[in-house]
Amino acid sequence: MTVIDVFAHVLPAKFLAKMNAIHPNILDNFPYMKNDLLTDVAQHRASLPADHQQIISAVNLNPEDFVGPDQAAELCRQANAEIADLVRANRDIFPAGVAMLPLNNVPAALQLIDEQVAGSDALVGVQLFTQALGKPITDAAYEPIFAKLAAVGAPIWLHPVFDTHKTDNELTFSWEYELTQAMNGIVAAKYFRKYPGLKVIVHHAGAMVPYFSQRIKYIQSAENYADFKKFYVDTAILGNPKALELAVDFFGLDHVLFGTDSPFGIPPVGPTAVIEQAVRDMDLTATQQQAIFTTNWQALMD
Repeated sequence: MTVIDVFAHVLPAKFLAKMNAIHPNILDNFPYMKNDLLTDVAQHRASLPADHQQIISAVNLNPEDFVGPDQAAELCRQANAEIADLVRANRDIFPAGVAMLPLNNVPAALQLIDEQVAGSDALVGVQLFTQALGKPITDAAYEPIFAKLAAVGAPIWLHPVFDTHKTDNELTFSWEYELTQAMNGIVAAKYFRKYPGLKVIVHHAGAMVPYFSQRIKYIQSAENYADFKKFYVDTAILGNPKALELAVDFFGLDHVLFGTDSPFGIPPVGPTAVIEQAVRDMDLTATQQQAIFTTNWQALMD
């Protein structure tokens, strides 16, 4: 049985070189990105267990944080082409990739969706972050992106970043809070009702939502509670089968996809083995486990 990891990261080498030309030694600002598995396909391939595939998305080295709108759009265009080439050259391990968008140039972002994602044989969706340019991803300026992706049927991969207005950011808890707030913002904005085709895959098993689902149920409206269940989530919480069972209980088995955040989390090659074992330790049948590992992804892409 092939295991499909829907949330694994790369840092395309040509894109990194372009970013270094703009901002020399750029990774000094992001030391966790100094990982050869992100850029070296041979090492990345060697790190994967047998019969595993990954849906690849870029790490959060976002052009809009460094350059103006036109240059950001071109950098995203080139990076997306590079990710697509990685997929086409390595179909046995990368069946699909996820595109980047320039959030300081929404018209160009919409054009990139049309040109590089809709109908693509390699790029099947886009990655968005919980914040962009100091604004929440649900800021009105970004709503056309949600509308466009719903219209073309391409999922959003929702990844956390720090809220730059906060001074106490840290990796253990802050990113989970940011994901939860972004989910709450998407629900509050009624995007699932306005755009019925919208599909959002949330990193880290839906963050705080499964644990606080009853607070959502009794504090928010019944419509909001139902909308929270429309998110898809991955399994990237570094193990913890009981927590993953909570995610299945709330979102439903068919909305939980195997994802690891590789190559991050557990050195030297990432947490794939730990998270895979956690899924196998869940109180699920073999068929239900296979749904998380493979068939839920296939159904999402149908």
